[in-house]
Amino acid sequence: MNDTPLTLSASDITHYSSTHDVLVVGYGIAGACAALEARRTGADVMVIERASAGGGASAVSSGLFYLGGGTGVQKACNVEDDADNMYRFMIASMGSENADMIRMYCDQNVEHFNWLEAQGIPFERSYHQGKAVFLLSSEGLLSTGNEKLWPYREIARPAARGHQVQEEGDSPCRLAMERLIQRCLDEGVNATYDSRATALIIDDGNNSIVGVQIRKNGELLNLRAHKGVVLATGGFVMNHDMVASNLQTSPTLEPLGTPYSDGAGIRLGSAAGAATDAMNGLIATASIYPPGQLIKGIIVNRNGKRFVAEDSYHGRTAAFIAEQPQQRAYLIVDSEIFAYPEIESARHQLIDGFESIEEMESQLKLPPGSLTQTLADYNLHAAASRDPDFHKHSDWLKPLDKGPWAAFDISYNRSSYLFMTLGGLKINCNAQVLDREGNAIKGLYGAGACTAHIPKSGKSYASGMSLGPGSFFGRVAGRHCASAAQ
Repeated sequence: MNDTPLTLSASDITHYSSTHDVLVVGYGIAGACAALEARRTGADVMVIERASAGGGASAVSSGLFYLGGGTGVQKACNVEDDADNMYRFMIASMGSENADMIRMYCDQNVEHFNWLEAQGIPFERSYHQGKAVFLLSSEGLLSTGNEKLWPYREIARPAARGHQVQEEGDSPCRLAMERLIQRCLDEGVNATYDSRATALIIDDGNNSIVGVQIRKNGELLNLRAHKGVVLATGGFVMNHDMVASNLQTSPTLEPLGTPYSDGAGIRLGSAAGAATDAMNGLIATASIYPPGQLIKGIIVNRNGKRFVAEDSYHGRTAAFIAEQPQQRAYLIVDSEIFAYPEIESARHQLIDGFESIEEMESQLKLPPGSLTQTLADYNLHAAASRDPDFHKHSDWLKPLDKGPWAAFDISYNRSSYLFMTLGGLKINCNAQVLDREGNAIKGLYGAGACTAHIPKSGKSYASGMSLGPGSFFGRVAGRHCASAAQ
C-alpha cells in the first residue's frame, strides 16, 4: 500500500526531478499507444512503469484485438462488415450508455487496424473457422463474441472480429508490445522503470493535474507535466480489498493478470475526484469449448432447467451460471457428441455416464421429472432445427437422443473460472477522466483496463475487447493530452 497521500498540492512541491509535457503511467498496450501518439503530436513524453520492463498484462495475453468495420484481414477472408453493422451489434449487445464512444470506435476501426499494422504488428490473412477461446496457431481472424447469438444476429449481420497477432504460442501479444515499445524508443519516448506512481499532483488554483509523485529505489521523486497525465495502469483483479468490496466472486475464481493489476490507477484517479463506473463488472471464463461439438449439448441448473443459449460466448455463459441456484450447472451430452473439454485448466469434471436420463436425473439430485421433461422438449424442437426457448443457432442444434448420456459439472463454484475486472475510471470520447459531476478533470486522461470498459459485464464482453479499445483510446488519450493547453 502507498505510504504517502494519493494526491499532493502543487503549492507544497518545492522541487521537480524532471519536467515533461505528458506523463503516462503504465506501459501496457494503452500506455504504449498513448505515449507514441503523444510523442508524434510533438510532446516530450515520460512513461512511468512499476515493472523492470514494459509490456504489462498485455504482453502475456492471447493477442486478440476486437476490430471490424471492414479491416484488411476481414476483406481477405471474405467477411462482410462495415462500421454501421459493427455499431448495431455493439449497441445491441452492450447497451447505449456509451453510444458515442462505441460510434467513434466503430467509425475509426479500420484506420486503427491500419495504424496497428503500420507499427509492425502483424495479422495473418487467414480465418479460423472453428469455435475457439484462443489460438495456439497463427490465424489472423476468428469469431470471439456473441455476433451469431439471438437476437443480435437479427439486428446486425454476424461478422468475425477477433484479430489475433500473427505469432504462435500462448502469448502472441508479447510480439505486439515489443514492436510498440521499440517504436516508442526509436521516436524518443522516455521511460522510468521500477517506478511506482504514489500520488497525483494537483494545482489547487484551477484544480488540474500537473504531475505525478513516484517512488524509485526507495526515494520519492516529483515529476512535472505541462500538458497532463495519462493513467494506463490496468485493472484491479489482484487487489483483494477492491475485489471483495466490488465483486460477487466465488472461492474457485482465479484472477487473470499480473501482480501489478492492483487498481493503483483507479485509486489515484478516485482520490483526485474521478468518477468510477461498472466496478461490479467482471468477465469470467471456464469455457466448455473447444471442441465445438460440446455446444450441441444443453446446460441445466439445479432445477434441471436450461437458462442460457449454449452457443453463447463463454463469458456470457459464465455470467448466467453465476446467477443460478447455488451457482451450479451441468453440461449434458449424448454419445454422438461426447468429448472432454479441451481447456484442461477449467477442470470441468465428468460426473458419470448414464444409460437413461432418469438415472442421470436421480444421480444429479435434480427435481423428479425435471431433466426428463427439459430434454424431451429440447429434442422435439431440435429435430425441427428450432429452439423456441433460447433460440440457439441451428448450426448447434441436434436431438440428444443417442445414449448413453454423460454429465459434466461446470459449476461456477466447482470448476476453475479465470476472471478479469471490467470497471474503472469513467472517461469520455477524448479519454478525459470525468469527475463525479460528469465534468472532465483538467490534465487527467485514462485508457485501458483502469477505465470502465465499453462492455460492462461478462454477458456482453468479447475476446479482444481489452486490447482493441485499450489501444484505440490510448491513442486518443495521447493525442488529446499532448494537444491540451495547460
